Amino acid sequence: MGARNLEEILAAAGNTVKMLRNSQLGAYVYPVVASEFSNWRSEQWAWQHSAVLFDQTHHMVNLYLRGKDTIKLLSDTAVNSMQGFTPNKAKQYVPTTPYGHVIGDGIVFYLAPEEFVYVGRAPASNWLRFQAATGGYDVKVELDDRSPMRPMGKPVTRSVWRFQIQGPKAWPIIEKLHGGPLEQLKFFNMSTMRIAGKTVRTLRHGMSGAPGLEIWGPYAEQEEIRTAILEAGKEFGMVPCGGRAYPSNTLESGWIPSPLPAIYTGEKLKPYRQWLGADSYEATGSIGGSFVSDNIEDYYLNPWEMGYGSFVRFDHQFHGREALERLKPEAQRKKVTLAWNPQDMTKIMASLFNPDGEQYKFFDVPLANYASSNYDRVIDADGRTVGLSMFTGYSYNEKQALSLATVRPEIPLGTELRVVWGEENGGTRKTTVEPHRQIEVRAIVSPVPYSRVVRETYQQGWRTRGIA
Repeated sequence: MGARNLEEILAAAGNTVKMLRNSQLGAYVYPVVASEFSNWRSEQWAWQHSAVLFDQTHHMVNLYLRGKDTIKLLSDTAVNSMQGFTPNKAKQYVPTTPYGHVIGDGIVFYLAPEEFVYVGRAPASNWLRFQAATGGYDVKVELDDRSPMRPMGKPVTRSVWRFQIQGPKAWPIIEKLHGGPLEQLKFFNMSTMRIAGKTVRTLRHGMSGAPGLEIWGPYAEQEEIRTAILEAGKEFGMVPCGGRAYPSNTLESGWIPSPLPAIYTGEKLKPYRQWLGADSYEATGSIGGSFVSDNIEDYYLNPWEMGYGSFVRFDHQFHGREALERLKPEAQRKKVTLAWNPQDMTKIMASLFNPDGEQYKFFDVPLANYASSNYDRVIDADGRTVGLSMFTGYSYNEKQALSLATVRPEIPLGTELRVVWGEENGGTRKTTVEPHRQIEVRAIVSPVPYSRVVRETYQQGWRTRGIA
């Protein structure tokens, strides 16, 4: 009989790090949405210079939470304070374990009294579902899971379509669709607008630096709404953004999307591991990169290391509060951008065309990640590990290979460090890894967000607080 849950899988594996570093999950796919509509370079360029339509319909979990205890559930599980959280607002949701380590994150939308939806990756959704099921809360939960990575021709449906209209020309497009002026609400406030004769919900956002909106409505209306948006955006140079370019946006705007959920150890978390299925994200995910430790806890991160320190509020009880109160924020690693050396990048790329020379780990563009969670060693001039590089790719707008990292707090902007690119001993057994040799890539410690446009215009908030 096979393992029934994560706890049994871990017991059978023996070494959690080896299990995750050799996962056979395969390449992470942004499902359903076309990889490219024009080409990923033009799609990246548009979010800084004209406008893009991001299609977020398929790659995130929608977890609907309804009931009188929902706000208590959120408060009990988030480092964020829920004071002042009212209908028609949204909030970044950051849960930690009882030991103070980050599980994941996402966005919680306060749709109506006692009605919420969490939108984001699976780890935080799973934690919410577990707490709702076992914590004695008066909460009803409805899971609309992300679309399958490989639907193999089978029909795919969701509860809602979800788009973003972003870029410096986004607002004229929005007002054209609406048929007149539309109030620019405060960041992460919600309202409605009209598109193609239908009322859609809106969230004031600014993912690409300029004022924009996230919008959503019934899934059956998706094509009609999408067609109307693209038609209205033609005169402004709007382009649809495909699944290939979409995730690389975060390299410019500064969000680390996929830390390892810190739930694989600890007696207090054993019931959770027994609840998580053998097919769960946590059981099937993968770790990639040059950072190797036999102790899975060395991959865990706290909120300050992820750039979420400013969210932490000790005005409420939550899982992990006591552990976080014992930390000194100024002593924690900090989130930065690393700008990779162009000459070293040229060497990596050139190895593809040198049959007799060294073969370095393939650096895919615009996103070079090859695991669910990526951990590359960041070293100083003496070879000491001083941080972790966690999300890597290429920005056509900046003409620069970039990664988002967490490094020791005393390291100033402008410091040259090195990222160890590739895995040890020719690579692990992951299906996304080909035989290769490691290489040290010089990288300059740079601000978050890296993009000058985003840095100077982005709404001060969850991506820009408490950064270098």
